[in-house]
Amino acid sequence: MQPGGGPVGLLRTLLRWPLRLVRALLGAILALVILFEEWGWEPLQRALAWVARLPGLRWIESRIRALPPYAALALFFLPTLLLLPVKLLALWFMGNGQVLTGTLVIIGAKIVGTALVARLFGLTQPALMQLGWFARIYTRWHNWKEALLAWVRASWAWRMGRVVKHRCKRGLAALRRRLQQHMQDS
Repeated sequence: MQPGGGPVGLLRTLLRWPLRLVRALLGAILALVILFEEWGWEPLQRALAWVARLPGLRWIESRIRALPPYAALALFFLPTLLLLPVKLLALWFMGNGQVLTGTLVIIGAKIVGTALVARLFGLTQPALMQLGWFARIYTRWHNWKEALLAWVRASWAWRMGRVVKHRCKRGLAALRRRLQQHMQDS
């Protein structure tokens, strides 16, 4: 009898394709989540940095930057805990038939949470990287994420999306120029 033959080998063969499909679907979902985070991370952090120019917030940010590593870690996870009741509220809305309201609350919480975590990470990263275990996990995560993003960016769908995006931008810019010219001529 061949190695891997018999009922066990047959079962492995039958499960190979569904498992690959599930793995591919989970990979695609994870890629979408990471792309959202990547898309939102920098712009949202810049937006909060702009808000942080206010005098009182500048003082708070300087205090955050001065935190020791474990205090910075606790603060870094604080938005997750603070947004939990908001997400539960969204589920309550959904459970009471207000699916749109619940969905909007979840989307809003995701945007606010991403903005807060992005800004806090920017402020606390030097302290967090002093923790050896955090630095190792972050480096692995960062390398894995960059490889995943490179794979996504090399895909046909991503490249086609970039082409469409650039064409839309050019079309909107041309439309804006025509409207401005029309307004000047009037």
